[in-house]
Amino acid sequence: LAGVTVGIVALPLALGFGVASGVGAAAGLITAVVAGIVAAVFGGSHLQISGPTGAMTVVLLPVIAQHGVQQVPLLAVMAGVIVILMGLTAMGRAIEMVPFPVVEGFTTGIGVIILLQQFPLLGSPKGESESTLMATYQTLQHTDWSAAVAPLLVAGLTIVLHLPGKRFPKLPISLLAIVVATLVVELANLPVDRIGALPAGLPAPALPVIDLPMLRDLAAPALAVAALAALESLLSARVADGMVPDLGRTKPDRELVGQGLANLASGLFGGLPATGAIARTAVNVRSGGRTRLASVTHAVLLLVIMLALGPVVSRIPLAALGGVLVVVALRMVNPAVFRTIFRTTRADRNTFVITLLATVFLDLVLAVLLGAAMAAVMSLRHMAKYSIVRRQY
Repeated sequence: LAGVTVGIVALPLALGFGVASGVGAAAGLITAVVAGIVAAVFGGSHLQISGPTGAMTVVLLPVIAQHGVQQVPLLAVMAGVIVILMGLTAMGRAIEMVPFPVVEGFTTGIGVIILLQQFPLLGSPKGESESTLMATYQTLQHTDWSAAVAPLLVAGLTIVLHLPGKRFPKLPISLLAIVVATLVVELANLPVDRIGALPAGLPAPALPVIDLPMLRDLAAPALAVAALAALESLLSARVADGMVPDLGRTKPDRELVGQGLANLASGLFGGLPATGAIARTAVNVRSGGRTRLASVTHAVLLLVIMLALGPVVSRIPLAALGGVLVVVALRMVNPAVFRTIFRTTRADRNTFVITLLATVFLDLVLAVLLGAAMAAVMSLRHMAKYSIVRRQY
């Protein structure tokens, strides 16, 4: 039952993140199915739900802009191999060293970027800049606001329908919002873009075309994707462990091996790089999931939907998925966390702000490195301030 609940919640997110990455809704669904099953079986967590995530779509956009959509499966395979090697060399335990302000600054920055990525759903051409901020500015410059009215109404309706979600936490509110928005679009015959045709099943696995120049070009992006997959998966697993303290804790190195195999399998099936998903994992725990069966069930349900309801899903408006992602982004920006961090030490404030700004303006992996460096500098400063050296006689 927990797996079915998570599957219903994961459907709009898998479709939405597939579209947001630029590869397409079908790729997002394939990733959720393949990576979800492989990570559940081979990973180190009993609770983790894996699939496409917002942070990963942010990393993929500049890679797609430079190398094309056709290189995404190869990128997933390369990242998967790197994550497997990280697990085999016992790097999973390093996650305990990532400070809380770094994690929160990173999460908040991802929320801001996902929010900015939804502007092309207004019907205007997407900006060509690799910078999310600059691409958003270019998009708004070329927006035909008369044509954007219908997508805005659909996205707004989807967002408004999420408002009762806190009062009824057990309802699959995102799915219900998309169903209502789709019915409104169908009945009113609104001129909005749809998801389009989905595959009737999983494609046959195939090794991506490999050539040495492309491997060299994708080496740095693959390292960034691998670092993000490892970081987000282990953070998600750590959150899940805290929600169920009486259950066995995640084995971090095995979790990395499982996530690496999941990315490898996703790439072979033409999917996106995947990682552990904090929101879906939390839904799994709150719904009573305590074993890997829930994670596998969620992926199987998505596969059944792909096989049986593809024509129906293809009619979903892209603007409705954009509305869902706006809600996801707003939930990642937590004012309560802001207040907590800014009331603590200056070191925490500086670390949080540096990580947040670097995530939005620079690069995701660089943001984590800068945040960790800032935390280390502030810690050394604190130690130097309160340390005294005396000559001993």
